[in-house]
Amino acid sequence: MKWQHKSKVLQTGLSLVTVPMETDSVAVVLMVRAGSRDEEKDINGVSHFLEHMVFKATKKWPSPKAMNQVIDSVGGVYNAYTSREDTSFWVKLAKEHLGLGLEFLYQAVWQPLLPIEELEKERGVILEEIKMYEDNPMQKVLRSFLSQIYSSTRLGQTVLGPAENIKRLKRDEFYSYMKQWYQPKNMVLTIAGGMNEEVEKLAEKVFKGMGESKISYTDQPKKLSFLQEKPRVEVVNKKIQQAHFCLGVRSLERTHKDRYGLAVLNTILGGSTSSRLWDEIREKRGLVYYVRSSAYGFFETGYLMTQAGCDVNKVDEAIKVTLGEYLKLGEKPVLAKELKLAKEYLKGRLALGLEDSQAVAGEFGESLLLEGRVRTVEEIKKGVEQVRQGDVQRVAKQIFDMKSLNLTVVGPFKEKDKFGKLLV
Repeated sequence: MKWQHKSKVLQTGLSLVTVPMETDSVAVVLMVRAGSRDEEKDINGVSHFLEHMVFKATKKWPSPKAMNQVIDSVGGVYNAYTSREDTSFWVKLAKEHLGLGLEFLYQAVWQPLLPIEELEKERGVILEEIKMYEDNPMQKVLRSFLSQIYSSTRLGQTVLGPAENIKRLKRDEFYSYMKQWYQPKNMVLTIAGGMNEEVEKLAEKVFKGMGESKISYTDQPKKLSFLQEKPRVEVVNKKIQQAHFCLGVRSLERTHKDRYGLAVLNTILGGSTSSRLWDEIREKRGLVYYVRSSAYGFFETGYLMTQAGCDVNKVDEAIKVTLGEYLKLGEKPVLAKELKLAKEYLKGRLALGLEDSQAVAGEFGESLLLEGRVRTVEEIKKGVEQVRQGDVQRVAKQIFDMKSLNLTVVGPFKEKDKFGKLLV
């Protein structure tokens, strides 16, 4: 399948990306370049809270039930998500109802009523969501790791925000936040799936009511700096039967020239069930049920980390093996067969992921919103294919610096000295 896209800036300044696909459904995604890293400390959590609130009522559909019935009436689905650098609202429905889908997102993001009574109800919902993640050790260790590795900066803030903020955020703070960030030039609208040649006119008509813009998604956020002179350990004491840990380092920013080398490295390390970590920690030693590594990039930094869960008495061994695999990657080039397998894995997963119109809309829209241009599927495949054995080793040497290690452990532990000794 060819993913031929077309980009256009509408009269309001809103960027439109269209990706025709031979499907009977269509996905519409409206993204805003604002997330938890853009929040002041005292309103941390407002992006996510607002994401919940826009679907409660709008000028055209003034109740939660009315909003729900709009998309239910045509068998569609809708939702949203918030990250550290963007917020996304989406709807997917039969292609003949594209106009309704566009109107639904316009109303939600541009005409929300934010009813006081619904706001008060939603506080409780989000507080329960926070508790849910706090009670889930797999989520808790990841959230704690990100707060640790980006500590004292806005990237270290959680997306959900602290409970005390959720309890006190006021309605006027939501509107102030929207006025600051929800501007046409700071948004990208992506449509993928079945459509006709009138799609641009339709989008122009529906979104004509948007106001002026003082900011743009092409404006880079203030760059953050990080200083770390020795390995850091964080222990979260939790009475659970299985210990969970994240071990990682800050790595490359999203647009770094070695982004594809990092992706291949991550795949070889722990990105699949053929990876080194899976083989060494699960298959050979039987230490864990799950182990995986992941790499993610932001505007000025990124991270690569391994996450695993194991018996509380074997967590030391699992951490040691993980650290050993980190160091091996920098000591000698990966095998040619490993490199080939990782490349084919990445290209295959890309193809599988982009079979769905919603995934296509998300990928193309996020690329434009966060990088300022659409990164095509062909470009991604070419970038992966050009990675060489020496590139993987060079990236490993660059990022796996012992003094830059961060380890977060969740389990029935109180002292962190014993874990600190593993990193020296």
